[in-house]
Amino acid sequence: MRIIALILVMATFLVSTVAQAMEEKHMSTQPKKTLRLLMPQWQGGDYDLPPSTRELYPLGAHLLAFLAPKSDAPLIEVPITPYREVAGTKQNGVVQQDIVLQQLRATRKIIDEHSPDRIIMFGGDCLVDQAPFAYLNERYEGNIGILWIDAHPDISTPKEHDREHAMILGNLLGGGDPTFTKEVKRHFRANQVLVVGVSSYNTPAEEKIVTDLGLQVLPPESIFENSEVVLRWIQTNKFDNIAIHFDIDALDPKYFYSQFPRNPNGLPFDTALGKLTIAQVTRLVNDISKHATIVGFGFAEHMPWDAYNLKNMMEQFSFMK
Repeated sequence: MRIIALILVMATFLVSTVAQAMEEKHMSTQPKKTLRLLMPQWQGGDYDLPPSTRELYPLGAHLLAFLAPKSDAPLIEVPITPYREVAGTKQNGVVQQDIVLQQLRATRKIIDEHSPDRIIMFGGDCLVDQAPFAYLNERYEGNIGILWIDAHPDISTPKEHDREHAMILGNLLGGGDPTFTKEVKRHFRANQVLVVGVSSYNTPAEEKIVTDLGLQVLPPESIFENSEVVLRWIQTNKFDNIAIHFDIDALDPKYFYSQFPRNPNGLPFDTALGKLTIAQVTRLVNDISKHATIVGFGFAEHMPWDAYNLKNMMEQFSFMK
C-alpha cells in the first residue's frame, strides 16, 4: 500500500506542476481560454494482452483527470466507443482504424466548438494528441514548437506498425498513416519538433524514417542535468508557444510503475524503456515555461496496474455490490 500511495503522490505532484508552470511566466500573454479534454481512448494502442490495455487506458485517463489540480477551465470527455471483449479488426492494415478516425474527428469538433487558446489533454493512448496539436498549429499560424517527451518517436507508418498510437507524430509531420495525415490541415515542419527521451530505435526502418523526416531526436541523458538543449531549440527557432506531449513511458519503469512495461503479469515489452525521472520532467517543464508559453500539454499512456488490480479485487467481493 505504501508503494501505491507513493506512486499516486508522485503522479499528483507532476500533474500539479504542469498546471503551475502554465501560470508562472508570460502572464500578460498567457492564453485566456483553456480547454481540458478527457479522452480515454484505448483503440490506438489496442493490444489483446491480459490484463487488457482496453481497460487500462480508460482507467489511466480518468485517474489523470482526477489527479489534476482544480481549474475553472471546462473539462469535456470525448465520447469513446466502449471496451468490448472482441478482437480489434483492421482497416488498411491498422487495428481499429475506423473507430479511431471517428474519435479523432469527434475531438476536433469539440475543440472547434470551444476555440481555445490552450488545451490540456488527459489520455488515453498517444494518438489523443493529434487533434489538439494540429489545431494549435493552425491557431498560432506555425509559431509553435512540439516537445515530444517519449521513449519512442511515434513516426511509424502502416508498413512498420499496425497500431495508430505509433504513428501520431508522423501524422502531424505529413508522414505516418496517410488516412490520418489527411486530417491535419497544417503539417508541422521538422524544425518545429524536438523529440527527447529515445535511447534506442525499435527497428532500422524507424531510424530511417526519423532521418528522412529530418527530425531531431535526443536521448534521455541530454536533459538529465539541465534543460539547456531544449531551451536552445526554443530560442533558435524563436517559438513563442510550445505544446508538450508527455508519454508516461518516457519515465524509468524502475521508479514509476504505472506504465506499459510494468505489466505485473511479466509479459514481454520488446521496445525501448524510458530513463527519465519525474523530477527531471518537472524541472524541464518549469524551465520551458520561463521562455515560452505552454499552450498545449498531453498526458498519454498512463497504465495504473495497481489501481486496476485493486478495482478487480473489489469487484469480486459480493458484499460491495
